[in-house]
Amino acid sequence: MSEAWTFVCATAELLPGELKTVFDDVTGAPIVVFNLDGDLYALEDRCSHEEFELSSGTFDAGEASIECVLHGARFDVRDGRALCTPAYSPVPKFPTKREHGGIWTRDDRD
Repeated sequence: MSEAWTFVCATAELLPGELKTVFDDVTGAPIVVFNLDGDLYALEDRCSHEEFELSSGTFDAGEASIECVLHGARFDVRDGRALCTPAYSPVPKFPTKREHGGIWTRDDRD
């Protein structure tokens, strides 16, 4: 588990309906951070179906979902749960925070 927070970007660089990717400074885990109407959510940037990067897919802010471009699996960006086949397992969700004019996240898995 990473206790250190990883800088994602300046707050002004992630507007509602946008996403940014980063690698956790300690664990190296790929993380995608979403701005959903001003609320921030972070998921592992890896589809639970085929381990393809979610950030290459389509972020639908209206449905709060991300669709994997590889096979069409969709996930809720708020909690990582799978919304349709071929994915059945959720993707890990990570904490986010705003601090010192920036957005931060970290891989908090044990």
